Formats: sequence, C-alpha cells, structure tokens
Amino acid sequence: MRRSTPLLRVAVAVAAAAALVFGSTVSASAAPPEPPGLEESRAHLEELQVAPEGSGDGYDRDKFPHWSTVEGSCNARESVLERDGAGVEVGDDCYPTTGSWTSPYDGATWTEPSDIDIDHMVPLHEAWKSGADTWTTDERERFANDLEHAQLWAVTDNVNQEKSDQDPAEWQPSLQDVHCVYARAWIDVKHSWQLTTDDAEKSALSGMLDGC
Repeated sequence: MRRSTPLLRVAVAVAAAAALVFGSTVSASAAPPEPPGLEESRAHLEELQVAPEGSGDGYDRDKFPHWSTVEGSCNARESVLERDGAGVEVGDDCYPTTGSWTSPYDGATWTEPSDIDIDHMVPLHEAWKSGADTWTTDERERFANDLEHAQLWAVTDNVNQEKSDQDPAEWQPSLQDVHCVYARAWIDVKHSWQLTTDDAEKSALSGMLDGC
C-alpha cells in the first residue's frame, strides 16, 4: 500500500504555494496540482490492475474521515476553496468571506462558498470498491484529504451531486475541454493510491486521453 505524505507536511507546502494569510487576499493558484502529462498518464493507465469492482458491502462515508484540519484553523475543504478561488479573503476561522470560484466541470462561476462542493476526483465509494476497503482508517483519511494530487476539486454543488460516485465510464464533465485533465487526474489518483480499474472504466479513460 502506498503511504501518502502526512497531511501536515502537505498543508505546509500548499500554504506556502498559496501565500496563505488570514484576513487578507490570497494569491490563488486556481487549480489542483497538475497531474502527469499525456504519455506518462497512458503508461500509468496500463500499469493499473484491471479487476471487477467490489460489491461496495460495508461502505460508509464516515470510514473516510474528511475535511480534516491541515494547518491552524484550516481544514482540507477550506484549503481547496482558498487554493482554487480568485480574490479570496478569509476570516480568522479560515472560512472565505469574499471570492469567486469557476467550476471546471461546467464553467459556472460562483461567489458564495456554499454553492461550491469539494469533489473527490476518485469518489470515496469508488475507492472503496477499488481496494480502499482493505485500508486502515488512517489511510482512508489521507486519501479523503489528499492535497498532494489532483484529488480535490472545487466544483458546482449540483454537478458534484450529479457525478456522485460514478466513474468515467458512467459520468464525464459537460465541458469537453476538461476531459483530458480529468482523465489524467483520475489515473494519477488511482495509480498513486494503487487502486484498481475495471474494463469499462479503463476504456473510457483511454478514450478521454485520445482526445487530449
């Protein structure tokens, strides 16, 4: 099992990159970490173990503790809102008071944080059916709060709900322009965390890469 970087160390790197300053405007990178390029993504897709999805028996979202504190009063959700927003200002509690967020999945722009969901690129239920059912709770917590890879995305709330726990064979963003990075991010998360893929999912990902 791959051991991800501890959340505190990841948060320090993210905070430095975002120039985090409470109560002031932050300079946002406005994107999750860049996933590997096309050729590396193709290679990583071929390296994924192909296996049927598990039944999902025993899954509970609470088995993936999420929005854990990463630094000070900031949790993972708030860190993504700062990272991916424009003109973001935050209060002492790290919750944004001002800012705008453009959802990469549908192109909509929002000015209320409550209109934004933080999407897990590889949904928690999908991860459970792809191997995370054998992980420890600590490993699942690191996965659910992974700021090191392109796992956490600030997106329109109802679009995230529409995606739910579907893989790329079942759901893809409405904006075609994001399909390439979406596939690369999905592959990177699964490859980094040594999760499996099923045949339909792999075929869909390959097709998305062909459109890059």
